[in-house]
Amino acid sequence: MIDLHTHTFFSDGELVPSELIRRAEAIGYKAIAITDHVDASNIDLVVPRIVSAIKQIRAYISIEALPGAEITHAPPQTIPDLVKEARQLGAKIVVVHGETLVEPVAAGTNCAAIEAGADILAHPGLISEEDLLFAKEKDVTLEITSRKGHSLSNGYIAQEATRLGVRLCLNTDSHSPSDLITAEFALKILSGSGIEKNHIASVFENSKTIIEKALRRN
Repeated sequence: MIDLHTHTFFSDGELVPSELIRRAEAIGYKAIAITDHVDASNIDLVVPRIVSAIKQIRAYISIEALPGAEITHAPPQTIPDLVKEARQLGAKIVVVHGETLVEPVAAGTNCAAIEAGADILAHPGLISEEDLLFAKEKDVTLEITSRKGHSLSNGYIAQEATRLGVRLCLNTDSHSPSDLITAEFALKILSGSGIEKNHIASVFENSKTIIEKALRRN
């Protein structure tokens, strides 16, 4: 299991980074990114603390742990600068909170995230074909999620992204330890989203590619 979208008590998660990482390690994770919610109010506080926390434990864990950020409900016009700032502060994985069906995310957020070159556009809802093709052009990966509510559009995203050749990854958007999933359950979620068996392996490979790209960039 590779999970590049999780939260700790630095935003609205329940655990400190060390415990979240340890619990992921214990159920067989290979890699995890800590991507707490940020906007202009807290990005300069949260990202450096996650970077520091992971640096302190890196030598003592058996999984790849990456500091990151999820830019959340920021006005679309501000997203490019926030993505840039997150990377400058040490975020190796930058996620943008997409236009999910269950929250009033500002229209244009999906497009702004893609334009900014975020690593992952999380739960993008009923993303337009224009934005799907833009994501393909910009090599931005779209998220299939195991999180309740956000997962309502998984089938649409899987179908349209597969049709157009847009990269997909699977994340949990974990806020509590019970949100973490095993690789076996991840397979069921992808199958339930309508992804055919011969395409499932590529979803996991896409997550590996994101990590490799992030490590090269930093």
